[in-house]
Amino acid sequence: MNTPALSVVLPALNEEATIGKCITKIRTVFADLGIDGEIIIADSSDDRTAAIARDLGARVVRPEKRGYGNAYLAGLARARGRYIVIGDADDTYDFLEIPKLLALLDAGADMALGSRLRGEIRPGAMPALHQYIGNPFLTWLLNRVFGIRISDAHTGFRAFRREALERMNVKTGGMEFASEMIIEAAKANLRIDEVPITYYPRVAPSNLQSFSDGWRHVRFMLLYRPIPFITVPGLIFTVFGFFLMIIFAFRGEVETSFIHSFILAALFFIGGLQALVAGINIAVYSAVQGYGEAGPFLSRLMNYHNLERELLAGILLMAGGALVGLGILRDWAASGFGPLFQIANAVWALALFLAGMQVVFSGIFTSMVLLKRGEEQD
Repeated sequence: MNTPALSVVLPALNEEATIGKCITKIRTVFADLGIDGEIIIADSSDDRTAAIARDLGARVVRPEKRGYGNAYLAGLARARGRYIVIGDADDTYDFLEIPKLLALLDAGADMALGSRLRGEIRPGAMPALHQYIGNPFLTWLLNRVFGIRISDAHTGFRAFRREALERMNVKTGGMEFASEMIIEAAKANLRIDEVPITYYPRVAPSNLQSFSDGWRHVRFMLLYRPIPFITVPGLIFTVFGFFLMIIFAFRGEVETSFIHSFILAALFFIGGLQALVAGINIAVYSAVQGYGEAGPFLSRLMNYHNLERELLAGILLMAGGALVGLGILRDWAASGFGPLFQIANAVWALALFLAGMQVVFSGIFTSMVLLKRGEEQD
């Protein structure tokens, strides 16, 4: 079987009104360029989408699970072309513009993106919230976190070389697939170029949910880079809050002069520690699942037996808080259980005990994530 020059992969979910137009445009491009191409429809529909696609000569695959990413994973697994183009089957992207993307690949790009935000967005094609806030913000965040420069991170009209696909470890089954592909391309140091395109209104209602889908993309980015965005700020707040508590304690007269600032410092300490351990937990999960990379510190932490030290540290913090609390009870008993004025000590007891609990539960969670690794180390 001859290897086609170009594979075009389209995910489809009840697109019977537009799938025919998309396939016809793609075949026009094949004819105009004089190339041998294939069209693969990854169809999860319960309407006539698959039947229409087959009648027009497209190859239809049925993903095992529904989901934007699952559809692409199923379709890309069947693609054989030297170049691969992906796009939505709702006719919002003009597949007659495929040559624009291929020209970038011919010029040396590993991946080509059709930028809607640098091109033309027809009236009604994209809600104002997405066009002026959502997509620009998510693109800016992706650029900042992963050191790339693109204008439309969530365009669905893309082309890439087969060898580029093989270097991208894409595996996400949901909407995050769009972000994952860009992130993986950045990690693999692939050259990404853009070209302006025209974006058209949908015929059928959109399946997108603005806030939930946007949050899923942000969450996915944090999964790759939790250390600089969660762990480091958490560490800063933890150290700042703890030393501020120490300073106030040495100055004395906390209850009469600095009690509100002292409580605020305790909040910095506890809240910062919560962010610190949450970021570490996310980083461990990300490394185990193959999304992020474990640096030297995280690699040491992920040694299953070293988790006992984290548990010990948490227990010692809890014990320190308990001892301070018992001291308060002792003084209260000595005073005949009368009025008690030990707010500073009570805050210390609460802060230390809660901090210890956070560390202990963090260690337990991490040990669960690394359970199989621990069995291999035994």
